[in-house]
Amino acid sequence: MYRNHPFHLVDPSPWPVLTSFSALTMAIGLLVWIHNKVFFLILLSTFFTFILAFIWWRDIVRESTYLRFHLLLVQRGLRIRMALFITSEVFFFLRFFWTFFHSRLATTNEVGYVWPPLGLETLDPLAVPLLNTVVLLSSRVTVTYSHYSVVQRMFFDSVIRLVLTLFLRIFFTVLQAMEYALAPLTISDSVYRSIFFMATRFHRFHVIVRSIFLFAALFRIMSRHLIPTQHVRYECAIWYWHFVDVVWIFLYISIYWWGSV
Repeated sequence: MYRNHPFHLVDPSPWPVLTSFSALTMAIGLLVWIHNKVFFLILLSTFFTFILAFIWWRDIVRESTYLRFHLLLVQRGLRIRMALFITSEVFFFLRFFWTFFHSRLATTNEVGYVWPPLGLETLDPLAVPLLNTVVLLSSRVTVTYSHYSVVQRMFFDSVIRLVLTLFLRIFFTVLQAMEYALAPLTISDSVYRSIFFMATRFHRFHVIVRSIFLFAALFRIMSRHLIPTQHVRYECAIWYWHFVDVVWIFLYISIYWWGSV
């Protein structure tokens, strides 16, 4: 259909409304699971949320790849939207750092006026946390080269480098899960541990979500959907990937290293 404007006027779709209701049900299911230890509702709502999101994203892929509705002005809008979303995420993680710096610099009687709190065994920043930092920084290099390969039309190299990136992210998640399992304390042990677990677990959640997005990008690369002029969603996913890595660097320096001395 001929259009005399560069915008994409989307057709009516039921998926945003259904996905929002499914996500709301998932939040309610989480509360039910926490208070009543009944996990059926959260499992069912999570399953439907993933199914609806998959169908919704499938329609978006068709619009951008096959129908070519995402012209340059639309791609610019998508990049601006991603930049604003990353800005909101900056303030999300800023709350954890603000809480930590306040507790670290203004110690109270509850923690014995010392930091780390009395009787608290902290993690060695030169052990698993340092290895995780190296793994994350390595994944930044591989995903950047994967993007470069897409721009240069090097199909095989882009796939191999993205697979290596995903392997490093899975390795990071496994290492962090082992760190949690071997940690001497829990989330309820002092303000230090509460901040530590909240910040690192939310970071791990973002890593898992970004890994899912890159798995989708890997499928699209293997399906030859991404071309040098039409890969804005992959580019936005890489932006957020770098943001999550920067958050980890601040977590390592402030909470793991400075917070343990």
